[in-house]
Amino acid sequence: MKKPELLSPAGNLEKLKMAVRYGADAVYIAGERFGLRKAAGNFTFQDMREGVEFAHSHQAKVYVAANIIAHNDDLVGLDEYLIEVAKTGIDAIIFADPAIYMAAKRVIPEMPLHVSTQASTTNWQTVKFWADLGVERVVLARELSLQEITEVHKNVNTEIECFVHGAMCVAYSGRCLLSNYMANRDANRGGCAQSCRWNYSVATEQNIEHANEQSQKQWSLKTEGHYLMNSRDLCMVEHIPEMIQAGITSFKIEGRMKSIHYVATVTNVYRQAIDLYLQNPDAYKVDPNWIKEIQKASHRPLSTGFYLQKPTEKEQMYRAGEQFRRYDFVGMVMEYNEETRIATVEQRNNFKVGDELEVVSPGGVHFQQLIHWITNAKGEQVDVAPHPLEIVYIPMDQPVKPYSLFRKESSISVDA
Repeated sequence: MKKPELLSPAGNLEKLKMAVRYGADAVYIAGERFGLRKAAGNFTFQDMREGVEFAHSHQAKVYVAANIIAHNDDLVGLDEYLIEVAKTGIDAIIFADPAIYMAAKRVIPEMPLHVSTQASTTNWQTVKFWADLGVERVVLARELSLQEITEVHKNVNTEIECFVHGAMCVAYSGRCLLSNYMANRDANRGGCAQSCRWNYSVATEQNIEHANEQSQKQWSLKTEGHYLMNSRDLCMVEHIPEMIQAGITSFKIEGRMKSIHYVATVTNVYRQAIDLYLQNPDAYKVDPNWIKEIQKASHRPLSTGFYLQKPTEKEQMYRAGEQFRRYDFVGMVMEYNEETRIATVEQRNNFKVGDELEVVSPGGVHFQQLIHWITNAKGEQVDVAPHPLEIVYIPMDQPVKPYSLFRKESSISVDA
């Protein structure tokens, strides 16, 4: 049985390193042009070089998304950009537009190419079409069932990549124009305003008879409090065996604009699930703690998308207040002194003496830690660590690994 690749998002260099540390076999990033997430931190060429060097030193790969649907003026400078990207040592280009495919074949012909989900590939003959053109991998459309994916796999030898977790799009394979109409921002060129995530009201038309016997048409607004076009999040951690048996080469986690805490938490869970199944498929059981752990990162209500059945309104629509952030990411362990049992922590959010924090490390290690005291960089004991990125020192009840995360329960309901 071939081990599937676990592919994690990396919106910036720090997220790339955390994804790799927490178990990603590969990460996908974007440069400062041609990607679909302009609001993400994205990568300069220098960032790419550093990210590739770090990933390769940990036996992980880096893929660069250049997956916009290009207009004529978008293609200016494309050749030069692709050449510079290739010089950073990346492992593949992800594209959706044939123009970008042709440019890559022309100027960096040895570079592996992956077809983006934006290309809406829904059948094995289209996969074969791309394979015949020399494409190494196809990211299938999110609208396919496991049965359809299995049929694709049986008819082609090409690598297949599918989303396993994260935000879903109401539009077909992300081909959406709502943002264009409502905010003058082109979703297919990287500027999506996420109009589908907004909370809408439903209007009903009524004829109201007035006392003076004159009829006048009026509008009565009735607020339903639903996110009518805002999909629930995909979560397939309970169906890893079926995903592997369907022939999927790479399991992709969505979220280049998500937090470090989200990337580390979700990657950590799927790493455990995949490894446990491959270790002994016959004895494999889903750990109920995996869902609990995933729910500690910011999330919408979870669903299985199109994989098991066609989604109904239950997989699509939900009410205001049903997106949760149960924990706040408050600090990261930079070093741990085994002799003094003191951790050097980079503060990311407010915490104080007396707080009980949860510590999570790569490999799924968790424990609770009461904050007995805090010392700042000047050696002064303080009651609270108030400033982002401030270095503080905390005594630990048990050993802790570098790059472990501190988080604090919050149970905050947030907007979608």
